[in-house]
Amino acid sequence: LFGVPGGGVNVIERVVKLFQQLDQVNPVTLSLGAVAIVLLVLGARRLPGKPVGLGVVVLSIVAVVVLGLAAQGVVVTGQIPSGLPEIGLPELRLREVEDIFPLAAGILLLAYIEGVSAARSFAEKHGYPLDTRQEFLGLGAANLFAGLGGGYPVAGGLSQSAVAEQAGSRTPLALVVASATLAACLLFLTGLLSNLPKAALAAIVLTAVAGLINIPEMIRLWRVNRVDFAAAMVALVAVLLLGILQGILLAALVSVLMMLVRAARPHVAFLGRIPGTAILGDRTRHPENAEIPGIVVFRPEASVVYVNAEAVEEAVAAHLAARPAGATTLVVCDLSASPHMDVSGTRMLRKLHAALAAQGIRLAVVGARGGRDPGGSGFGLC
Repeated sequence: LFGVPGGGVNVIERVVKLFQQLDQVNPVTLSLGAVAIVLLVLGARRLPGKPVGLGVVVLSIVAVVVLGLAAQGVVVTGQIPSGLPEIGLPELRLREVEDIFPLAAGILLLAYIEGVSAARSFAEKHGYPLDTRQEFLGLGAANLFAGLGGGYPVAGGLSQSAVAEQAGSRTPLALVVASATLAACLLFLTGLLSNLPKAALAAIVLTAVAGLINIPEMIRLWRVNRVDFAAAMVALVAVLLLGILQGILLAALVSVLMMLVRAARPHVAFLGRIPGTAILGDRTRHPENAEIPGIVVFRPEASVVYVNAEAVEEAVAAHLAARPAGATTLVVCDLSASPHMDVSGTRMLRKLHAALAAQGIRLAVVGARGGRDPGGSGFGLC
């Protein structure tokens, strides 16, 4: 867009490089890009759903040819090889698989995350359901045929999808038309496309992606859930500073750690009778709920598993210790809010049962989920 070499690995280095090269800015290139941005913004407002980007591409090619902008330092795409790719199996030797696999795994992760993220953004924006498995299957099929043609890895890129939407695409048929048009261009129009200025392409991508930056959604996330907002900011900063793949991996790791931290300290509700009803509710959230004489009812509000079983036990022990001696004859564990309990959870219940029995207190369990675990061991509560 500025007509300078640029450089750098992350956003900070790229910004620093840009400022260092401002004295090298090509005014003709920058003017061409600025005019393209203005036309794209005005066209999106006054001609919604129309292929404004295509018109900008045509006008920029005409401007380069008629005004001789290439001779004035405007960088163009240059000669594009004509013809369709040849179909065939890649030449891959067994000893090369070990070197290729880590790179392929990274590409797979990045392609899936970027593709599904873009798909979810547009599904939410236009109000249609999303089948992530179908998206994954589509990416796999596309990469299979791209590999047979010796092409680059294929993914549902955010910028490409945004450009397609800005051009008026609404259904998968747009991809068929785009593919047919691309084939026609490779066969017959490569000579004309050699004069396409890269500044115009930069303007198209910038205006398309700018529409996907949702500041109000980030503000809403801050108000609704600070933990999710923190995870989103980690993802944003990590991608900008470390790159897409490393940033996404770090964000995924931080999200898992946040999930483990939240799971390790679940809320344990101690229940009381809601006035005028036979229903029990959390006394911490609603102090007006009446305590049942001689009975303590607690409800872990999460799956009771190895990361939080001790925390649940400690919360119950602390609550009982705060009560007068002999004031409790029955402790009831309500598992209605715990969809799963592993071996550590049941071990905690057995330990709690033994400790209460030594004090002459009975332990009862209600609301437990029955059934078999996915492994088919038959373990479960009933």
